[in-house]
Amino acid sequence: MTSESFVHPYIPNTAPASREAMLAAVGAESVEEFYADVPPALRLNRPLDLPAPLVAEQDLARHVRGILASNRSTEERLSFLGAGTYNHYVPAVVDEVIRRSEFLTAYAGEPYEDHGRFQALFEYQSLMAELLAMDVVNVPTYDGYQATATGLAMAGRLTGRGRVLLVSDVLPEKLSKVRDYIRASLEIETVPATAGIADVEVLRTLLDGEVAAVWIETPSATGAIETGMPAIVEAAHEAGAIVVVGTDPIGYGVLTPPAVQGADIVTGDIQSLGLHQWFGGAHAGFIAVHDDPRFVMEMPSRLFGLESTDVPGEYGFGDVAYERTSFAQREEGKEWVGTAAALWGIASGVYLSLMGPAGMAELGELLLARTRYAQQALAALPGVELGDSAVHLREFTVTFSGIRAVDVITALRGQGIEPGVAVDDHTLLVCVTEATSASDIDRLAAAIAGVIEAPTSPTSPLTKEHGA
Repeated sequence: MTSESFVHPYIPNTAPASREAMLAAVGAESVEEFYADVPPALRLNRPLDLPAPLVAEQDLARHVRGILASNRSTEERLSFLGAGTYNHYVPAVVDEVIRRSEFLTAYAGEPYEDHGRFQALFEYQSLMAELLAMDVVNVPTYDGYQATATGLAMAGRLTGRGRVLLVSDVLPEKLSKVRDYIRASLEIETVPATAGIADVEVLRTLLDGEVAAVWIETPSATGAIETGMPAIVEAAHEAGAIVVVGTDPIGYGVLTPPAVQGADIVTGDIQSLGLHQWFGGAHAGFIAVHDDPRFVMEMPSRLFGLESTDVPGEYGFGDVAYERTSFAQREEGKEWVGTAAALWGIASGVYLSLMGPAGMAELGELLLARTRYAQQALAALPGVELGDSAVHLREFTVTFSGIRAVDVITALRGQGIEPGVAVDDHTLLVCVTEATSASDIDRLAAAIAGVIEAPTSPTSPLTKEHGA
């Protein structure tokens, strides 16, 4: 049976007649025409290695349950995993609220069928604006990667320029996604960080009339807090460039928000604000700007605000400046924005309302303290050094001089510990949150010490390199 004649029991549109009718409707000869822009290097060039479809629903359910049973969550293991998805505590009321049918089942919604969703998102926007010291925050977009890419695209449109200078360490996955998103109009040039933070002097030599934006990540991919932002902002603005910051908002109960330091566009992900890890995370992106029409009108995402109705004295919640979006402009829009992650915005709104300013301040102080405690505990071990001297929030790297990072991971997994993410052969990215106790950190340090001190043999996977 050829792929052209195969009808998948779960996908009725795979029927040959249906396939031909859809191709005829769009004027295409084959499905391959839809993938013409996908580079050959990214193509699989073979069928997916999938089992034959299980026709009976109970057989399919059993098969899927068997696959899911192999998962181990961070609730079952002691986890120091981060790198973009974090194990912060989610209050029970957050899940309770977003399970309500008027939120859980409302994909888009209109005023005549809205049951509080627009107001809930307006409250989220307001709370985020207060946390970030910004004026305007969007309804959440797909994820933080898209949000930062959109912030850079906005800078390109506002300046009419084509270069971006990246001055911070950024997660490779995020950099890849951002490059792909803006590659048609912007080129990213990396300025190597020094001791974990931006090298402002090198940046000054690269700024010119072609630079649309200076991109700062804080915390960086390794958790470093950028302390030179005012100087970066000053240099960028002198060159006519816009400062775009990619950040995680979890620390701004104690840290100075980028907007206060002069940033023009602040972007990031709200996963840390009341969203679970869920084997990859619930993610949603935010874009924040000052109350400047030039910037607001470049935002492609939906904005909800308080609006007057046809009845004098009555108000409701609805779209603000809807005409700037691709929903209104369609193919004439400046940038297309598809599915919003609105449900996660409601979740973060509930989280922020529960925490309040005092709660966010306490959380930020705790994260800084736990991070420093973990750094000191691991740096005290023989053959272990911190990756840099910067101030860190939640994440940091350690370098092993006599053993590979992957060997540490393998050994500790056997003890029910996920010690972090291997950055390279000798470097481990470690993450702590408020869910990580001091005793958890002590356990991690003791386990790593045991691996370092363990007897080795030429055939052991933990053989130290100098003895191999």
